Amino acid sequence: MSTLLVGLLSAALSSNPPVAISNLVADKTGISIPVINTNDPVEAAYYKVLEDDDAAEKDIIRWTDDPSSATSGAAVDKATLAGRIQQRIDGIKTEYENFIALHPDHAHIRLAYGSFLNDTKDDGGAMIQWEKARELDPKNPAAWNNLANYYGHRSPVKKAFEYYAKAIDLDSNEPVYYENLATTVYLFRVDAEEYYHLNETQVFDKALDLYRKAIALDPDNFILYSDYAQSFYGTKPPRWQDGLVAWTHALKIAHDDVERQGVYIHLARIDVKLGHFDDARRNLNLITNEMYLGLKKTLTRNLNQAVVAATTNALPRAVAPNSATP
Repeated sequence: MSTLLVGLLSAALSSNPPVAISNLVADKTGISIPVINTNDPVEAAYYKVLEDDDAAEKDIIRWTDDPSSATSGAAVDKATLAGRIQQRIDGIKTEYENFIALHPDHAHIRLAYGSFLNDTKDDGGAMIQWEKARELDPKNPAAWNNLANYYGHRSPVKKAFEYYAKAIDLDSNEPVYYENLATTVYLFRVDAEEYYHLNETQVFDKALDLYRKAIALDPDNFILYSDYAQSFYGTKPPRWQDGLVAWTHALKIAHDDVERQGVYIHLARIDVKLGHFDDARRNLNLITNEMYLGLKKTLTRNLNQAVVAATTNALPRAVAPNSATP
């Protein structure tokens, strides 16, 4: 099911449906659209497909969490549940295809259908729909971004660099496009070196600069900032001090205790590497969440070993007494 359209149905029931739907689609898909004319029968039919897609997604999530809900409380085996889910998916797929048969030049439905197909593991079908959306509306950055996502997971990866750059050129205020390009440059450094004619250090710098541009547009995005902070582990050599600064800032924008304790793990790791043993111990003592206790145990062992090694290396070597000369 299309994760891009979660919440669409509830938005449609709000006090001002046209504005709510327009804002939601712009937020979830990157498509900037004016207030919707709900009196337009084509647009009304389009949003009906999106609403049905959203409702089907919610059904499937509910059935997966509670299989008996798929059959009104009756017990259901895995095969029956899988069949019920596939039936729901096929129904939505038919709705998309019927709309496209009537309105083949509707670019937005192509984007939504591509996302639906991608979420149902039909990558090739998704690519075809996104290519058609790009052909119909070449100035829509979402189409270029989605295609870049596709090529970012397969050869030729270099096409992803080109397509993300095009999305940025069309909408330079969307942080997701910078983040996506940063991640792809970072992960596919060899391809990036050849494509951009840079050495490895310069490729790292390029990725980090793209992350910073995304952060400037979305400064309170903890996940984005965490990805940026983790990037310092992969540079050669690792930039521990820069990483410490980045994780310290990430701590300031963490939303809850789970995120904060995750940051303490990273801070402790870097503190050990930098020889800040007291700081490392202090950060480790702040970790109480069960999900991090295994990592805490490992880091505590590493810290203790580092302290012993530092102490041993600091001790003066014993001087052997002068031997008597016969």
